[in-house]
Amino acid sequence: MKVYFVSDGTAITAEVFGQAMLSFFDVAVKQESVPFLSTLDQAHGFCRQLQEEADRGEKTLVFFTISDPKIRAVIESCDSHCYNLFGELLSPIEKALGVPAQPNAQKAHGIKAGVYDCRIDAINYALANDDGASVKNYDEAEIILLGVSRSGKTPTSLYLAMQYGIKAANYPLTEDDFDNVGLPKVLKPHKHKLFGLTINPDRLHEIRTGRMAASKYASSRQCRYELDEVEAIYRQARVPFLNTTFLSVEEISTRIMAEMHLSRNRG
Repeated sequence: MKVYFVSDGTAITAEVFGQAMLSFFDVAVKQESVPFLSTLDQAHGFCRQLQEEADRGEKTLVFFTISDPKIRAVIESCDSHCYNLFGELLSPIEKALGVPAQPNAQKAHGIKAGVYDCRIDAINYALANDDGASVKNYDEAEIILLGVSRSGKTPTSLYLAMQYGIKAANYPLTEDDFDNVGLPKVLKPHKHKLFGLTINPDRLHEIRTGRMAASKYASSRQCRYELDEVEAIYRQARVPFLNTTFLSVEEISTRIMAEMHLSRNRG
């Protein structure tokens, strides 16, 4: 089975919605995004492609977000199972708001004033304050992630910045920190911003082995020791923490946003 995510914009919305629907089904699919499909010629060309696949006996699903009704009609006429992701939603929302929808690709997918700059600032902040590289700007942080090396701090910081505009710093807890009782001195003034990450020792061993095999850093014993110590720090200092072993970066970030009562920055 092949699945297409089609849009007159970036196709991100179609992809997110479509993948959410597919997550309910335990089937193997090949996925492909078709962004910026914005002319009738492109729509007819896409339909011809689907027809060729149908002639070969291939089954296809199409999730689409198209604002132009003429292009939308072409897509809906294709020889495939096509789902207009906005179609079933717009009509009841129009009734609830009492105004007609005015679909426009630029409105749906374009850069909104302030939001883009906010996200760029947050991304720059996350990069500048990654892995304890700088601690002098922690007053600006909305959250400071803690954890041992390879526990997911950097990707989570960047995801929070890119998706939510959150200024997220992260600080690595190492053996030097385990020699002292409680939190490192530099973190104590920011205790209300701290959130810890932890991970299953076997999974950490697997990740570190891929990075630095046959080293003390990657050994099962070292991984278990570091995680025991860091979790003891979390509990002693009453820092909320999350086990990331079976979670995607999206799930980790969403849980952190809820736990820390953070709101998306919209510029």
